[in-house]
Amino acid sequence: MGGDGKPQHADDMAAQLALSLENLEAVLGEAGMSLADLVRLNVYTTDVDRLFEHYGVLAARLGGAGAAPSTTMLGVTRLAIPDLMVELEGTAVA
Repeated sequence: MGGDGKPQHADDMAAQLALSLENLEAVLGEAGMSLADLVRLNVYTTDVDRLFEHYGVLAARLGGAGAAPSTTMLGVTRLAIPDLMVELEGTAVA
């Protein structure tokens, strides 16, 4: 989702994944934390195979931040907003 609350990058998994990470980092930053504080990350996607094609986007960002949360990837039929292909849910501990 963009800052205006609207879905962004329809049909572009890599861009949606990157934006989801940026949004997660922004929320963590508001709490005085970073990706390095993640202890758990759930990744919901409407297309597991397509997400694996772009998994490097996620792995590089987490690795660059020194983050190694336990991660679960779940394939779902759809997300709450039809244009979205990926959603991240993180748990962080400072």
